[in-house]
Amino acid sequence: MPIGLRGLLNYGLSCCVNALLQSFSATWELVDLLEGWNPVDKESVPLYLRKVLLAMQSDQSQPAPHKDFLHCLDRNYIRNNVQQDADEVFLSILNLIQQQMSDKALAQEIQSLYKVTVETYLQCLECKYIETGTSFLLSLPMHIRESHDSLEDCIRFFFELQELRDGDKCYCERCGEKKPSKQGFKLISLPPVLCLHLKRFRNSHGYTRKLHCKVTFPETLNISEILTVEALSEHYAQSDSQYSLCAVIVHSGDAMFGHYTAYLRHKDQSWYHANDSSVRQVSWKEVQNTYGGSLREGTAYMLLYRRTPEGKQQEWSSG
Repeated sequence: MPIGLRGLLNYGLSCCVNALLQSFSATWELVDLLEGWNPVDKESVPLYLRKVLLAMQSDQSQPAPHKDFLHCLDRNYIRNNVQQDADEVFLSILNLIQQQMSDKALAQEIQSLYKVTVETYLQCLECKYIETGTSFLLSLPMHIRESHDSLEDCIRFFFELQELRDGDKCYCERCGEKKPSKQGFKLISLPPVLCLHLKRFRNSHGYTRKLHCKVTFPETLNISEILTVEALSEHYAQSDSQYSLCAVIVHSGDAMFGHYTAYLRHKDQSWYHANDSSVRQVSWKEVQNTYGGSLREGTAYMLLYRRTPEGKQQEWSSG
């Protein structure tokens, strides 16, 4: 088994954290930053994350020790033995790194690995007054339709401006009252690692259900070919928007109870499936089985894409 692909024992319901740790381990940019860090922190999430990720880089065959990391998360209200949502835990871990790491410059560098910068856009449809601001997201929430969908369509929909009328009207500073508006995000910049959250859990009348519908996603992605000019901020000046899929967090089961695993693309360009302590090599075709459409199969829940220099795009595509 290649270095960086050690399994992790499932302690209670730790499969969610296990799958996320595998995706962090596959993000060698993060591993390199933590490896070069000389921590003075004690009992912190970034400290124990560093320990477990470095342990996962060894060539030992037995599962990597990560109980201390799980206990540290529990002390920070990411409870053990509780069913967790992978995207929520992912964001919580990144936020805890920001809060607890004493090296604030390094903490910012880690956040920047995943930071999507967007322009918030609000336009009054009557007087045409435009109000803008700047914000960022560490994970893009992808609304999915219950019919066949594609990741490319989800991304386009996220950056489409939505009209707000009737009870959803927004306050216009120029008009001095609530008016029909057009609201949404425009893209300013993309990060080295782009995290996309397929929102498969839907709440309706106090009941949460899981959407098992099919959502296709490519092995390689070019954001500039997906988005229209209208979806880009005037401040957008990024020329390199080529991405290659590097990790897929998969959820099996329903909204009330399930199991998480991860598919990972190693530096050798081969795909591997990590199911707690079991790690095995797989084909891209098996990864595609997570598109959804079947109640029997696990479905992709989070997708992580690594920005790839244009010259290497063909190399990754042929892996």
